[in-house]
Amino acid sequence: MDLEVRHLQLVAAVADVGSLTRAGDRLHLTQSALSHQLRDIESRLGAALFLRVGKRLVLTPAGERLLASARDVLERLELVEREIRQMGKERAGVLRLTTECYTCYHWLPPLLIHYRRRFPRVEVRIDVASTGRPVENLLAGKIDLAIVSSAVSDRRLATRVVFDDELMVMVSRHHRFAKQSHVKLSEMRDETLFVYPPKEESGVLRRVLLPAGATPARIEEVLLTEAITELVKAGLGVAVLAPWAVQPLLDAGAIVARPLTARGLHREWRAAMPKDLARVDYVREFIDLLEQNAPTASRPKLVRGGRT
Repeated sequence: MDLEVRHLQLVAAVADVGSLTRAGDRLHLTQSALSHQLRDIESRLGAALFLRVGKRLVLTPAGERLLASARDVLERLELVEREIRQMGKERAGVLRLTTECYTCYHWLPPLLIHYRRRFPRVEVRIDVASTGRPVENLLAGKIDLAIVSSAVSDRRLATRVVFDDELMVMVSRHHRFAKQSHVKLSEMRDETLFVYPPKEESGVLRRVLLPAGATPARIEEVLLTEAITELVKAGLGVAVLAPWAVQPLLDAGAIVARPLTARGLHREWRAAMPKDLARVDYVREFIDLLEQNAPTASRPKLVRGGRT
């Protein structure tokens, strides 16, 4: 596109006052500078925009056509500027959010209730579609904030630790693992493992089991946590989940959690965002709430990692 906002402002100013001198006073530019800009515009467009009639500049048909569009564009830009400045004064905006683990969405609603009381004019949009590629979508500008457990090394992003937890093997009360203090990686080879789809993006498989040569005998994709736990309760297989995601079932004794390896499988969750957004007050305070209301905030530290 050859035209710039300054060109539109020039055409509108000259049309209003009829001379480059008075237009220069309005735009705080010299007559020489405006004359150069006008020649530049006409050269780019290949058409004269003004004709000199006596001491006054008048629009040509091409100039009239451009002026109509210029006024519309400048009016829209002015309106947008006012709206954005007002948003800043009212602490308003949009916060597009995703997490790297589907179970994290379970504890967001109570947090959002607190947040909306403090920032009623900030719209929080949860982008579930970005769950599989949060960092990629942050860099593409598709989201503003991601809760991740994978490493974030890109210097364009800022990160802040918000909580940590532990992934544990969930089994039926009657499963052999329920009698053990922990589960060895090699023991997973004989099991049916339930994971969220797509299994190719399962963090437990990609980062832990497959590299250790502990591929489960069967891997089944199940979309919902509730369905996974029902299958586990029935003794049809095992799952690797964060205890906070199924705490009521653990408290009731419906299923049993055991560490994966003697050391356990720990994760550190971070809030990741573009560096510029890290300075915005309503983003900082959202992260404060994340830290205060993290699922493990009131119990011993448990889990770390991406998708389970």
